[in-house]
Amino acid sequence: MKVLEFEAKTLLGEQDLPIPRGKAITSSEEAVQTAQNLDCPVVLKVQIPMGGRMKAGGVQFAEGPGAVADHARRLLGSEILGFTVDRILVEESVDIQAEVFVGAIYDDFSRAPVLLASASGGIDVEAADTLFRRPFSVMVLPGDYVGREVAAQLGFDGRELLRLGSLITQVARCFLEWDATLLEINPLALDAQGRWWVADVHLELDEDAIYRQTGLLEKTVQSAQLAVPQSDFERRAIEINKSDHRGVAGRLVPFDGELGLLIGGGGASLTAFDAVLDAGLRPANYCEIGGNPSVWKIQELTKLILSQPQVERLAVIMNVVSNTRVDLVARGVIKGILQLDRDPSQIIAAFRIPGSWEEEGRAILEHYGVPCFGREKSIDQVVEGIKWQS
Repeated sequence: MKVLEFEAKTLLGEQDLPIPRGKAITSSEEAVQTAQNLDCPVVLKVQIPMGGRMKAGGVQFAEGPGAVADHARRLLGSEILGFTVDRILVEESVDIQAEVFVGAIYDDFSRAPVLLASASGGIDVEAADTLFRRPFSVMVLPGDYVGREVAAQLGFDGRELLRLGSLITQVARCFLEWDATLLEINPLALDAQGRWWVADVHLELDEDAIYRQTGLLEKTVQSAQLAVPQSDFERRAIEINKSDHRGVAGRLVPFDGELGLLIGGGGASLTAFDAVLDAGLRPANYCEIGGNPSVWKIQELTKLILSQPQVERLAVIMNVVSNTRVDLVARGVIKGILQLDRDPSQIIAAFRIPGSWEEEGRAILEHYGVPCFGREKSIDQVVEGIKWQS
């Protein structure tokens, strides 16, 4: 979930990071009043969940009520980067003497959180050759020395090293504590009085960990409203997954096709989905399963998928499995269909899961007249067979 700048700054301010004075407003009159209260040059920034706002004209500097009103009227209601602007952050403009870039992300290669820093902040800093990387542990909150190491790499020493190092360490701690996938301050600005300021911030939270961040969610109301809305179908899938800790199942994405899908195996789920599309079939959903989900969980997902009025048949496809029992998946699918008073042999277009307890699963399916395939047939071949049944 992408968090809007003004809400991200509120969160950072509560962690004692230095935030310029300002207020998010929704009218030009409110913008003028805020600027007058600040009694200094201000910057007006559109509040949308996207980077690149300055390049797109969404950041404007102003002195005096007339300029503030003009900018606010022009920005409010405009469309920038595909979003209609309904809120602007009016904030005191920092007299920047120097700026740095500080961010935290997860690195796919090292599979660890990494601090990123550059001695030059600003637009397109991510592409700079001077970008410094410092991995840190996901298991414990980083100590003060981590931020100091980064500050030293950026060329600071003495008192400035201590000040900047403390801010950098706090960025890393917030990144971990908030289950963030991105926390980027660009720029972290130094003014003429030697004070650091969070001039701009980009914060993204891991949607799969939102349930652990109810406190943050209560403070990011506007950002949550802009997040991708979930349908009742998707919410029910999430409820099913959370109700039973065994296995992974519940990431359901609805489509408008007739073929329901229970697919799994990491990349194999994408392979199966692509095979369905390549065969000219119309998927009703994407649903990845794995990690040995319980019979109940598979049963409820089956019923949910088949509850879509356009769904005619169901395909159950996984790659060779070692951590998922074929017979449990088979039992869950059959039970779900029977509870809907439908015939498994008419509903299941194909069942292809080779691996653990395969023979037991095959026996269950054959009892109900369901076509069952193992590793003797590839995913593409199984999907092609579904196509010719249609």
